[in-house]
Amino acid sequence: MSGVASSMSRLFSPLALGPLSLPNRIVIAPMCQYSAEEGRATDWHAFHWPNLAQSGAGLAIIEATAVQPEGRISWADLGLWDDTTEAAFARALAATRRHSTMPIGVQLAHAGRKASTQRPWEHHGAQIAPDAPHGWQTVSASPLAYSEGQHPPQALDQADIDAVVAAFADSARRAVRLGLDLIEIHAAHGYLLHQFLSPLSNQRDDAYGGPLENRMRLVLQVFDAVKATVPASMAVGVRISATDWVEGGWDLAQSLALAKALDARGSHFIHVSSGGLHPAQKIALGPAYQVPFAEAIRREVAMPVIAVGLITEPQQAEDILLQEQADAIALARGILYDPRWPWHAAVALGERIAIAPQYLRSAPREHAANFTQAE
Repeated sequence: MSGVASSMSRLFSPLALGPLSLPNRIVIAPMCQYSAEEGRATDWHAFHWPNLAQSGAGLAIIEATAVQPEGRISWADLGLWDDTTEAAFARALAATRRHSTMPIGVQLAHAGRKASTQRPWEHHGAQIAPDAPHGWQTVSASPLAYSEGQHPPQALDQADIDAVVAAFADSARRAVRLGLDLIEIHAAHGYLLHQFLSPLSNQRDDAYGGPLENRMRLVLQVFDAVKATVPASMAVGVRISATDWVEGGWDLAQSLALAKALDARGSHFIHVSSGGLHPAQKIALGPAYQVPFAEAIRREVAMPVIAVGLITEPQQAEDILLQEQADAIALARGILYDPRWPWHAAVALGERIAIAPQYLRSAPREHAANFTQAE
């Protein structure tokens, strides 16, 4: 169930993402489960989503959900591109909605040249050839493979680009019908929209290539199309990679320009990650290693900024917010490892959190005062 805020900590204070009010600033980041069947949500999702919804976080964003079949990362990725995938999504979501009031969002995505892969635990997620079982022809901004030895993608022409924009809008329309609260557009981690942004993957000479304004065009078109499709009551934002971590690639300066353009268009939030576009990336890993990017963007925009990346401790998350480096904290692998992280954060920060009555007796006696019954 959703957490309850008090005045003691910033992490457990409310936050508005445009029209959407969050009870606290803990966000469950999208995490692919590679457990769908032809894009359709399965029993795994019907188990996994309710588990996340009992975490006490303020918002959960469902994994990268493809807007076209060829936009899946792997053959087992979730999709929302037709009536069949929408119906399966609705069935899997039903139990979550029955037993939780947590706001639920979805990340709409297209993998571009990083599509047509094995699941990550099978053959290390290797790309599958277009003519092999479970494989298909990938697409991108330019016919440049992600890494040596991969089958090159086909460059999208104008009609293909128009179809991608329309597909994002159609999936957004389906998300509205599903009763979801938020849409996050995936423009990070080397997937299609990021491929158009970065000069390392975009070598076009038309209106979508070359100068920064052109490389940003598709992301902004997708954002505008989604925003125009959904009602004003639904929050819409974008996840970006702030840098490719490769010289000559997408970087913070360009991310600032994109963030300002999105802010001016009425984006309700920006979720700041990094990397994923090129195998030559050299990431300076360490605790909260991406927070400086979030902080730099936050100084330039009015919309809330979500920070993510090796934020693992409650006090660490609290300090990031107190120092005004970000407005919310997203957890990914960490909340898979510890789905009750927000409960433990409430204890560590002296907060109270509302949990399902079925779980109340699990609270240690010395921390009973930190837990209250969710409505």
